[in-house]
Amino acid sequence: MDKHIGAQYYTIREHTKTIEDFEASCKKIAEIGYKIVQISGTPLAAADMRPILDKYGLKCVTTHKGYNDFINDIEGVIEYNKILGCDLCGLGSMPESHFMSDEGITKFIEEIKPVCERLKAEGMYFGYHNHAFEYVRRNGRIPFDRLVEETDPEVFCFILDTYWVQSGGRCPEKEIERLGKRVMAVHFKDYTIEAIGWTAPARMTHVGEGNLNWDGIIEACEKAGTRWALVEQDGNHIDSDPFKALTLSYNYLTTKGFC
Repeated sequence: MDKHIGAQYYTIREHTKTIEDFEASCKKIAEIGYKIVQISGTPLAAADMRPILDKYGLKCVTTHKGYNDFINDIEGVIEYNKILGCDLCGLGSMPESHFMSDEGITKFIEEIKPVCERLKAEGMYFGYHNHAFEYVRRNGRIPFDRLVEETDPEVFCFILDTYWVQSGGRCPEKEIERLGKRVMAVHFKDYTIEAIGWTAPARMTHVGEGNLNWDGIIEACEKAGTRWALVEQDGNHIDSDPFKALTLSYNYLTTKGFC
């Protein structure tokens, strides 16, 4: 496992909408100490971003593109990732029209199969990023389990999200252990709860501030052969500052052997 902790750019998506903001953000990310990144949540072209990433010593190891991109423009996805220099092509989510029914899950599995095969032919990998909805039981079955059992483990991989696994009722480290080498990357995102009356709603927080067992998660990643860990925090940033959240997570993870 690469012990260079990564930054998932979806965390700073509001700061990557223009090339000027993208460069300013890359400078901040590099100054925090990050060396690897995931490109996500920006409309910018790969050819425009790559020189800036190189300038600040940032290596892109994976990306997220939309479902329509994979289905209708797989050659564009391949080119985008090749320009950025990465071989793990991530899908952020299947469409709502698919995950709301058993038939939709079946349709997704069928539609994504040729996409996975096309990427394999290019020496690349498809990576599915989970949320909690894949763990909503439908007719006695868990859709995420169908994704594991009904896809080819050689071409259908995962970018597992620790917060959403926990939110879906599973243990992140056990899910990593179960999936093994299919977990090519993991989004490190902490899970905490607040006491509000008799309830305790969950929220995202920076790594090390919540309730997840990071020693167990890191050990599971190492045993599974996970290639990269990337910090992501969709929201709930301290002082509404995603860079502060990324700094706190980075500082915590350096105490766990990352750099």
